[in-house]
Amino acid sequence: MQENKEILSIALVQSDLHWENVTANLASFEEKLAALPEPVDVIVLPEMFNTGFTMNTTLAEPMNLTTTRWMKQMAKQHNALVVGSFAVNDGGRFFNRLLCVSPDGTHAHSDKRHLFRMGEENNHYTAGSSRLTIEWRGWKICPLVCYDLRFPVWSRNLQSEPYDILLYVANWPARRAHAWSTLLQARAIENQCYVMGVNRIGTDGGGLEYRGDSVALDYLGEPVAMLTNQEAEKVVHVSKAELIAYRQNFPALSDADDFEIHC
Repeated sequence: MQENKEILSIALVQSDLHWENVTANLASFEEKLAALPEPVDVIVLPEMFNTGFTMNTTLAEPMNLTTTRWMKQMAKQHNALVVGSFAVNDGGRFFNRLLCVSPDGTHAHSDKRHLFRMGEENNHYTAGSSRLTIEWRGWKICPLVCYDLRFPVWSRNLQSEPYDILLYVANWPARRAHAWSTLLQARAIENQCYVMGVNRIGTDGGGLEYRGDSVALDYLGEPVAMLTNQEAEKVVHVSKAELIAYRQNFPALSDADDFEIHC
């Protein structure tokens, strides 16, 4: 049975990635997680953390092989929920799939809904058709992938499916850094929730540059932690009592429009 925690500790793991090299990336992240300064409840890795943002679907893994097993090992070792996305081959269809893996080895997943057509992601991967909200240690968490950030309807904190924390894992290029930071703030403010955005740094195999700017924001859109253009493992702590008190004192979500999403 999960322990309900008033204070949740979350590790944002911002890293450069070895282009299309699963072995090197998993080894690198294993070292970074070993260096965390304290025990945490949630570990958040970037989008396609095992390869970089590649359209090379020959690297897509079936579920429950190398990367899934590694995530299970890390979740058990750190007694934490491990969150990140990677390319998955599911019955001959390819997905940019986000996994949330628990210490007991169970996992839930959702597939990236909005595929980045400017990078031809829509020509190689299949879009997801459902959103995931999981409950972890008394908190409701909604994890999404990169380009999904630009679509507020998909990210909306619905009364039928509420959450406390909105997570985005990303490979968001430096040339659009202003949009990254602005949209993350907007999602926090409009959804009255904590928002975590974990991005990569470095240059990928296609020559795109990334500068990180991973961030943790509170329900006002104010920074709890902000990372710059360097590798870093930042642990942040968020308060359930403070979130509830703010929502009670300023219940804007009660006036939100009611709607359904049809995929």
